[in-house]
Amino acid sequence: MPRIALIHATRVAIDPIEEAARKLWPDAEMISILEEGLSVDRPKSKDLSAGLHHRIVGLTRYAESTDADGILFTCSAFGNAIQDAARSSPVPVMKPNEAMFDAALELGERIAMIYTFPPAAAGMEEEFREAAHEKGRTADLRSYFCDGALDALRAGNNAEHNRLVALTAQGIEDVDAIMLAQFSMAEAADEVRRHIDIPILTSPEAAITEIRRRVETSERNKTC
Repeated sequence: MPRIALIHATRVAIDPIEEAARKLWPDAEMISILEEGLSVDRPKSKDLSAGLHHRIVGLTRYAESTDADGILFTCSAFGNAIQDAARSSPVPVMKPNEAMFDAALELGERIAMIYTFPPAAAGMEEEFREAAHEKGRTADLRSYFCDGALDALRAGNNAEHNRLVALTAQGIEDVDAIMLAQFSMAEAADEVRRHIDIPILTSPEAAITEIRRRVETSERNKTC
């Protein structure tokens, strides 16, 4: 049974990714590692600090020590640090939105992104542009902040969170797809789809599908 370490900066990201894992990879063993201080400290500076970078690498090393076969981060605000940690890891390490970006680029070049955690936006926009460049695509990304949604979710008011995300989505036009940036936004997808016909993409299902592919490929290569 493969073991996948899920590293979270906020507890509201845990249920969406674990639900996706149960649905798409029930044979895998998922272990959750929560470090809420990351989401508390990240908004304190515009750029990712050296201290936070060090903590992301340290969490990766810790996850490796649990005999994880793959590591998936679920917070979108630490992309560069995750990428650095992945370079020296013996197992696949994924940023949260890699797979969703690829799926969006397959749908077209006019993409919208709704986000609820402001420190994540700039890094995700940069990662999206890099993904488009690697695929040879000229993509236009428009970002929309959904104010108040994350506060509602943290307060346990999921319905209000979903309503606010859907309301933001209804104001978006002339795009080929809408991405819901944070893992914690995944449960709003059905509410959004009830109001608009534009394809809605979420991170958890795309991420589980891709980390499974990478881990299984890595295991096959070890036996060759």
